[in-house]
Amino acid sequence: MIKPNKTPSIMELYPEETREAAALLRQAVPLMMRHDIPPNPVHYALWYTYSKGHEPELNQRLDNALKDFDSFPPEVATKLFHDYVIRGEIEEARAGQRQVIELVDDIEDDVTSNVLGSRNYQTSLEVGLAALQEPVTDDLPQVLIELQESTQQMHELQGKFLYRLHAAQEQIKHLRGQLERAHIAATLDSLTQVFNRHAFNRLLEKALSNGHEGVALIMLDIDHFKDFNDQYGHPLGDRVLQHVGKLMRELLPANAMAARYGGEEFCVILCDSPDVAQTYAIANQLRLKIQSLRIKVRSTDKVLDSITASFGHAQAQAGDDLERLLTRADDALYEAKRNGRNQVHPAAPVDALSA
Repeated sequence: MIKPNKTPSIMELYPEETREAAALLRQAVPLMMRHDIPPNPVHYALWYTYSKGHEPELNQRLDNALKDFDSFPPEVATKLFHDYVIRGEIEEARAGQRQVIELVDDIEDDVTSNVLGSRNYQTSLEVGLAALQEPVTDDLPQVLIELQESTQQMHELQGKFLYRLHAAQEQIKHLRGQLERAHIAATLDSLTQVFNRHAFNRLLEKALSNGHEGVALIMLDIDHFKDFNDQYGHPLGDRVLQHVGKLMRELLPANAMAARYGGEEFCVILCDSPDVAQTYAIANQLRLKIQSLRIKVRSTDKVLDSITASFGHAQAQAGDDLERLLTRADDALYEAKRNGRNQVHPAAPVDALSA
């Protein structure tokens, strides 16, 4: 029996290969600009997929929409996004929902059957006990036979129920694993195993919603990363990113959250860093560890000993939202790069910015 082709997941639609992604975006963005399509994640996803050319039906529908409407309607964009970009995730969620419903129905049937069997067995016992209390009669052997049969039936019913219960537990374990894998795919960057940008935005907004006290943001950028890719190839660049991600997972405090913000840029959310000095110390420790990285070029056995990163950090202040805190940390990162790279630079105080 030939199995139908599995719909690719959203992670498979957007590969980590930087050159391919950049080339597709160079095609997608001018198309959006030409037709005055607002730059939002849904539109980027649609025109990225359009440029890739793997969904001819989507391309046809997008072309028709541009012909039929003066501007690209948001409701059309939303429908096409659901129908073509995230349909795999939607179908997987529906399949999981169906599995849960079927599992609950099976358990309910088994419990009902077991309850009925228990009641029948109780009735048989009551009849048998009543008969045993009467004077011995010719009917006694038949009563004992019926008791034996009902006991056997109850034993078999309990065995079946326990078997189905075990099977249900295994299925629940499998479904839970699927949910956990889906959750990981939705929150972690697949290359570095730190949070992805979408999860980072959500986590930073949550941290700020609980008050700005103790919240700090560190941004870091691997120095001259393009040179690594140009000289040694993207596989080595990916290994550098993986090593940096590993360092962040191992070195950061337990309540810190690391994320890959994009390309060679990473962010760290600190939720218990009361002052600039502590935030600086955490950032500088990470800077020194990155500087001590030694990665071998497999094709030549050369060991790279010049990997460094620049850091900017900012303490959250009253009134800060995600964008404002990000801007201050990013400005500090720019200063670190402008002043020679491989250093940690604090953000200017808000009062100094507004003066």
